[in-house]
Amino acid sequence: QVQLVESGGGLVQAGDSLRLSCAASTRIYSSLVVGWFRQAPGKEREFASAIRWGRGSTYYSDSVKGRFTISKESATNTVYLQMNSLKPEDTAVYYCATGTSPSQSARDYKNWGQGTQVTVSS
Repeated sequence: QVQLVESGGGLVQAGDSLRLSCAASTRIYSSLVVGWFRQAPGKEREFASAIRWGRGSTYYSDSVKGRFTISKESATNTVYLQMNSLKPEDTAVYYCATGTSPSQSARDYKNWGQGTQVTVSS
């Protein structure tokens, strides 16, 4: 199965930007959806964004809409999450995962990366 590796996290100040990367070990089939989720300590894993790989359709949660942008680079089997206007409440471990539909439920995604930490300070 495809192996996913996230990178790009770090410590930033409120209002700053980060770009996360999710690199897949193999070609991503057109029928797959790649999603970004985040999980803060003591909280459930929360949907952030998703993209239909083949078509490029994008989806966002209300909490990130207008600030985050998901995109893909097919040649490198990579999905990005551009995060602008970061807020302290965005602090979490960010995971990418593959699924078969743009669901907002983590249980519908069966293949996960290891996560990358994003910390936003005031």
